[in-house]
Amino acid sequence: MKATAGIAASALAVTLTACTSGGGGEAASGEIDMESQVGYMENFDVGTTFKATEPVEFGLLYRDHPDYPFRADWSVVQHLEQDHNVTFDYVNVPLADLQTRRSVLISSGEAPDIMPSIYAGEERQFVSGGALLPISDYVEHMPNFLDKIERWGLEAEIENLRQADGKYYLLPGIHEIAKPQYSIAIRKDLWEKAGLTEDPATWDEFATQLEAVKQANPELEYAFSDKWSINSPMEQTLNAAAPNFGTLAGVGLNGGGLWWDEEAGEFSYAPASDGYRELVTYFAGLVEAGLMDPESVTQQMETGEQKFASGSVAAISSNDQELVKYRANFEQTGNTEAEVHQIVVPAGPYGSYLAPGSRRESGIVFAASAAEQDDFLAMLQFVDWLYYSDEGLEFAKWGVEGETYTKDASGKRTLMEDIDVNGLNPGAPKELRKDFGYHNGVWMLAHGSTEDLDKSMLREEVIAFLDGMNEKEELPLPPAIAYDEMQQEQAGLLQTNLLDIVNQNTAAFIVGDRPLSEWDAYVAELEGAGMQDYVDLANSTLEQE
Repeated sequence: MKATAGIAASALAVTLTACTSGGGGEAASGEIDMESQVGYMENFDVGTTFKATEPVEFGLLYRDHPDYPFRADWSVVQHLEQDHNVTFDYVNVPLADLQTRRSVLISSGEAPDIMPSIYAGEERQFVSGGALLPISDYVEHMPNFLDKIERWGLEAEIENLRQADGKYYLLPGIHEIAKPQYSIAIRKDLWEKAGLTEDPATWDEFATQLEAVKQANPELEYAFSDKWSINSPMEQTLNAAAPNFGTLAGVGLNGGGLWWDEEAGEFSYAPASDGYRELVTYFAGLVEAGLMDPESVTQQMETGEQKFASGSVAAISSNDQELVKYRANFEQTGNTEAEVHQIVVPAGPYGSYLAPGSRRESGIVFAASAAEQDDFLAMLQFVDWLYYSDEGLEFAKWGVEGETYTKDASGKRTLMEDIDVNGLNPGAPKELRKDFGYHNGVWMLAHGSTEDLDKSMLREEVIAFLDGMNEKEELPLPPAIAYDEMQQEQAGLLQTNLLDIVNQNTAAFIVGDRPLSEWDAYVAELEGAGMQDYVDLANSTLEQE
């Protein structure tokens, strides 16, 4: 490690660990009792391969994905143990149950040390109870994290995570460039049958195209069906579409649902806004016109996939990994005509935007009790290496050179011929996630990475999608909402009650169970559940700064 880099990282550590309370005092960084620590490396720095000096075991909340169920014999598990001296005490939780189970574990004081796959804002409800570790007190021990935050200019994204005590409790996955994934996959062959050769530039054009496709293909039951309603209706599609309507929706509400009006300098509640109404009205219009499957707001992933594979719908919610699955499903049904293509998220009435903080991914939180363990420093070093070093990111994404991939003199990586992921080697007998455990959001914080690694495994079509999405403008990042303990408790209760009303009514409006003429009544219900108190509470934190 060069001295200049070390000095820069040290300076940034002071910035990112310093915290200001409401009274303006500065708190010291967290201290570690070094005499009790085991397993850590004395000279760990940027460029250092982490290997614990003796075997260590960390508790891990593992998000078990149905597409690649956990296996103890995975290569990634074996290599972490053999090459890095790290094993885990797993708490395996199915993807669909993750939020609920995580809340129970944290609230009960039984949370494992390391908890990945949590979005910014979701940690806020647990801060006041003292169950989470203020990781900002310890980032001085994480040189790779500090290095990338500085080189990629992500200081504002990190500052945005601070709570009322001036500390932050979540380490986000980070990208060198924005890497949005979710959009709509269309049957391009059916589009062409309808005489359509261009992707829709706007959501209105998308609706027009759906109508043309349905007319040209009368065997379709619906033109479009959504398959992601795990915790809220159409959670990924609404989240991707929302910025283009000037609002937040879907999983984008998990951070609190507060829309930042930069001009006015204040927050408002996104699901009560004109933009949210326009968004809901748009998709309700698709249902009313018979273009969108009304089961979209509730159906399981597998059901939506079956509809697409059977040819009963011509478009479905998607990301680049799902494209590969869709094509495989068509092959299994013997459909050789289907041509699947993912469109860039269309522009809307508000413009062509990405959500704020688009270079920040879901991240990781730690149980407060982790700091009491004798392998805590080793844990920090391991997390820093795996999630933020170039070497760790490459390992988690590609696996082990010579086993799962090769690399030529120019640095170009190539999967072994008998291994596939994301359609890189179609028909290969093995799959990188299912059979080896790599390319897994648990080990990669939803795949936050360098631009090189982000694009290294992408097919040309996905790179084109990514480049198209990066032409959009990112919405302004809102200031941090720094609640004190009492405010957080109040905000958490209000947020939960409000979100229940939002999710129920979003689904009802879209499928027509509740007419949009009752929008004002819906907003009145939000007001009755404390919406204005919730907004005022958030805005009051701005006045305290």
